[in-house]
Amino acid sequence: MDIQIGRGKTARRAYGIDEIALAPGQRTLDPKLADTRWTIGGIEREIPIIASAMDGVVDVKMAVLLSELGALGVLNLEGVQTRYENPDPILDEIAAVGKDDFVTLMQRLYQEPIKPELIERRVKEIKQQGGIAAVSATPAGAIQFGQVVAKAGADLFFVQATVVSTAHLAPDSITPLDLAQFCQEMPIPVILGNCVTYEVALNLMKAGAAGVLVGIGPGAACTSRGVLGVGVPQATAIADCAAARDDYHRETGNYVPVIADGGLITGGDICKCIACGADGVMIGSPFARAQEAPGRGFHWGMATPSPVLPRGTRIRVGTTGTLRQILRGPAQLDDGTHNFLGSLQTSMGTLGAKDIKEMQQVEVVIAPSLLTEGKVYQKAQQLGMGK
Repeated sequence: MDIQIGRGKTARRAYGIDEIALAPGQRTLDPKLADTRWTIGGIEREIPIIASAMDGVVDVKMAVLLSELGALGVLNLEGVQTRYENPDPILDEIAAVGKDDFVTLMQRLYQEPIKPELIERRVKEIKQQGGIAAVSATPAGAIQFGQVVAKAGADLFFVQATVVSTAHLAPDSITPLDLAQFCQEMPIPVILGNCVTYEVALNLMKAGAAGVLVGIGPGAACTSRGVLGVGVPQATAIADCAAARDDYHRETGNYVPVIADGGLITGGDICKCIACGADGVMIGSPFARAQEAPGRGFHWGMATPSPVLPRGTRIRVGTTGTLRQILRGPAQLDDGTHNFLGSLQTSMGTLGAKDIKEMQQVEVVIAPSLLTEGKVYQKAQQLGMGK
C-alpha cells in the first residue's frame, strides 16, 4: 500500500534485512539433510555464496581456495591485480595509509593502467590451480576487455556497476555497452548487475543474463546511499527481483538465479536473503576478515577509487579466522560471522526446508525488534548479537 509523503508524492514501504525474521513451519528436518546446492552459469556449487569482486577480498589465492571449499570468488578486473605485476606492495601501502590520506592515495594507485596481459595471466593462474575463474568488470571495462577474458578461458563474467540497465543513455561521444549483444557474443555466461526493481531485473534477464545481482548501496564499505541517496532496502529489492525471475521462468522456461549483493554480515543475513527469494548471495566484508584475504584486515568498495566522487571508504574489519572457519567452520566467534554453511543448513533444518527452493518459500514476518528483543545482557556485555 502506498504511503502519502505529501500531496504530490506517494511512496511504497520497503524493508531491510534487519526488519524481518523467518517463522518456523509445521515440520523440521535434520540439518544434514538440507541441500544447499545451487547452479549459476551451468556451474554447480555446494555453497550459494560468492565472494565480492573487491581488491581486499579476492585475489588468485582466494579464488582458488573458495573454489576448493565449495563456494566461488570473483576477481576484480579493474583493480590492483590487473594494474600491477606484483600487487603486494600496493596492498601494503593501502593498509598502512592514514584515514585522512586514503582517498588521494587510492585515486593515485588506481590511475595505473589496466594491463590486458595481466588479465589473461590472472585467469590462467586460477585455472591452472583448479579454481573457477569468475571475473568482474564495469560496463566500460567489459567493452574493452571482454574478448581478452574470453580468450583467457574464464568461466563466468560479471558485468557490474552501481546501477545497470538495458536503457542507458550516454553522450554522443560514448558508445554504451549493448548488454543483450554482449551476452549473445560472449562464449561464457554473463551475470549482470546491480539492480533493485522488478522491471530492470526482468529486462536484464531478457537481455540474456545468466544471473542478476541485486543491491544498491548496502555494502559495508559503500557510501552510495549517503552520497547519491539511491537504493532500496535489501529484503524488498530481493523479493521484487525474485518475482521477475519467477515470471520470466514461467514465460520462457529459463531460470535465471538472483544473487543478493551487499550488506550481509552474518549467517542469519544470508538465510533471510534466500527466504526473500535469492538463489545465492555475494558478500565482501566477512571474507575480508579471513587470514588469507589480500586486504590485510581492511576492506574497500569497488567504486571507492573514483577520480571525481569516491562512493566508498576503507574500513578496518580485522582478521578473525581462516577462510575455512568463516565458510565451513568450526566457528570460533559467537556473532554469526563464522561457519556460514552451518548457519544456512541449521536454519533450513529449523524451518523444514530441504533445499534452496523450499527455503525461498518459508514464512517471513516483519520483526523490527528481532535483533534487540531480550538481548539486554548481550548488548551490555558486548557479546553475541550485542557486538
